[in-house]
Amino acid sequence: MNADIHSQTAQSTVLITGASGGIGADLARVFARHGHRLVLVARSQHLLDALADEISASAQQRPLIIVADLAQPQSIDDILEKCAQANVRISILVNNAGFGLTGLAVDLDANEQIEMIDLNVRTLTALTLRLLPDIIQTRGRIMNVASIAAFFPGPAMAVYYASKAFVLSFSQALSVELRPHRVSVSALCPGVTASGFQLRAGMSLAAVANAMPSMIVAEAGYKGLMAGKRVIVPGFANKVFSLLPRFVPTSWLMAAIYRIQAKRKS
Repeated sequence: MNADIHSQTAQSTVLITGASGGIGADLARVFARHGHRLVLVARSQHLLDALADEISASAQQRPLIIVADLAQPQSIDDILEKCAQANVRISILVNNAGFGLTGLAVDLDANEQIEMIDLNVRTLTALTLRLLPDIIQTRGRIMNVASIAAFFPGPAMAVYYASKAFVLSFSQALSVELRPHRVSVSALCPGVTASGFQLRAGMSLAAVANAMPSMIVAEAGYKGLMAGKRVIVPGFANKVFSLLPRFVPTSWLMAAIYRIQAKRKS
């Protein structure tokens, strides 16, 4: 797979969802630094425009900006239509858009939790499947941003943890299915990262203490993606943490996670 890296760097077009901030914005910066063309998707027009201005100041080509609410089913048709109108063919897909909610499932708003599934699971899956023909033809790559949460059940963030477990499982299975087509699929599984995620999730400021900078996560993600790694866990402590289910009873892990999430709730 590594033999294709240099050709893809110069010629590939990368679509990144949730690109207006945090890991998504830094992934855009990293891909641009390596010479990729960019299609950036998010809800915020002004944040996308600012990022595109920043990237175009040093990159050869200004990113294509697509403003879309990915929680809405129609958004995928709109994205593909705008790519076609711009004569853009996607060869690398980065599914980064997503959010979490902290609290007990019975206490959290049911509609918001369903929206979380729509964005974290349905949209990711639908966009991947719709773009697969182009990705296969270009021998491209897919990176799905999961989380360290994907390795565990997560009481007090039950739906979020479950959605990321889906992302990890889907990515691993798809990587095997697409291997004959020379398409690599990677799941990026960061731990606590300095971004807007915690605010949206209803966490306290203490939840971001010692958080990993999003640029470090983005750089690790890019490196792992281009190396064809199936699962990418940035940071030694996170790698160790991801291995705990092999050695620690699930009941103990769930009790510990429940206490951690209770402390993070703002």
